[in-house]
Amino acid sequence: MSLAIVYSRASAGIQAPLVTIEVHLARGSRLVHIVGMPETAVKESRFRVHSAFVNANFEFPFGTVIVSLAPADLPKEGGRFDLPIALGILAASNQIPYKKLIQYEFVGELALSGELRPIEGILPIVLSAREAGRCLIVPRANAAEAALVKDAQVFYADHLLEVSGYLQGRNTLESCAPLMISKKNNITLDLADVQGQPHAKRALEIAAAGRHNLLFIGPPGTGKTMLAGRLPSILPELSDQHAVEVAAIASVSNDGFDPSQWQVVPFRSPHHTTSGIALVGGGRPPHPGEISLSHHGVLFLDELTEFNRHALESLREPLESGKITISRAAHQVVFPARFQLLAAMNPCQCGYAGSPKRRCRCTEEQVQRYLSKISGPLLDRIDMQVEVPSLPPGVLSFATASVNETSLVVKARVEEARLRQYLRQEKCNQELMANDLSQFCSLSDKPQQLLNQAMQKFNLSARAYHRVIKVARTLADLTGDAVISDNHISEALTYRYLDRLKYEQSR
Repeated sequence: MSLAIVYSRASAGIQAPLVTIEVHLARGSRLVHIVGMPETAVKESRFRVHSAFVNANFEFPFGTVIVSLAPADLPKEGGRFDLPIALGILAASNQIPYKKLIQYEFVGELALSGELRPIEGILPIVLSAREAGRCLIVPRANAAEAALVKDAQVFYADHLLEVSGYLQGRNTLESCAPLMISKKNNITLDLADVQGQPHAKRALEIAAAGRHNLLFIGPPGTGKTMLAGRLPSILPELSDQHAVEVAAIASVSNDGFDPSQWQVVPFRSPHHTTSGIALVGGGRPPHPGEISLSHHGVLFLDELTEFNRHALESLREPLESGKITISRAAHQVVFPARFQLLAAMNPCQCGYAGSPKRRCRCTEEQVQRYLSKISGPLLDRIDMQVEVPSLPPGVLSFATASVNETSLVVKARVEEARLRQYLRQEKCNQELMANDLSQFCSLSDKPQQLLNQAMQKFNLSARAYHRVIKVARTLADLTGDAVISDNHISEALTYRYLDRLKYEQSR
């Protein structure tokens, strides 16, 4: 046998396209040629494989070894192809049986000793192998992450000798058993810790129930960041399907996925100096950015006006579509980015516009210039804009902490509201499209008249009009009402702080 075929997987965003590795042994001088758009780490595979053969007492074939990675136009990167290339050479030189290889897919980097080292992005590979109906063999260090995928046949090994012995029938490999992850209360930041601010707490609960985007506006020290940090404590845990999607994105990121974070809602809080590429993703090859790492979770932008204007504008498309397409000269990948935006900002540059405690030093023109750092189209995509005012000293007393609702109490209401939404429309209210509103959010005469008056009074856009209806639908779900009333519309309009502020300034 001078030709062998082995299956492996490449990386393209959160996809793992199939790579067919063809190994052909030919007469000639002792050379190894790897073709099929390999980058440097893949080309260097020949040195790792040769050394692993020597240290594992395998015979490296004499002559020319041609390794083709198909499809030829798909870029290949990393050390993930070391193990399948080594097995292809062993099969082509009749050192292991060839026919058994077609039942499996292989990934893993080889040490010079023949030991298997972990690779990045194992979860998309496991999902693709399961869909293709083949077993997968991975390094032991990837086993815990691979075990997160149910109904996948995955085996792990420590050394090239173990894999070759398994294919020869001389030993067995252990399978990746599904992890038994105990679910416990991991709430460390409780909503009961926040004193006062009932209006902002109510807004946070509504945002959690309908996955609405939320902006807090207020002077420094009023609890905006404190409130934002408590949002994960009132959010329902991820479903198995959403948890796999979140884990797959983390798996292909620079940090990898921590199995202890299974079903934990992502909460990302990048600093305001974060670049646009770090926010939306990029690099070579493209890696997910903060918005994709927040998929099915929360992206919190503190000091919103301090972020780069271009970086903020790049959020507009993924806020609508739930995905981000990154195009480069040699790569184009699509990362999911269905995140909930939570942001906080001051009302002006000095931070004290409208504060009864400290005098604002900004002129009216400076306040307008400061607020204009956030474009109208971006604000239109934020469902709720809520003022977080300064608190009187008496409210901050720790003696009042015992009367505050805990996160567990609020979370129970949020889960009930979410359940109503999924039973009715199979998605959260924030994800409703314009054509869904007539079916699930129809208004009777009185609430429709109230909303029309608000549209004219505050000069709301069509997008803002739809978002008020979605928030009102969530308010109805929190109270268990089947239809939206004028009270729901009225309360939803109270969460349009900047629209009211513009109206008052124009009078």
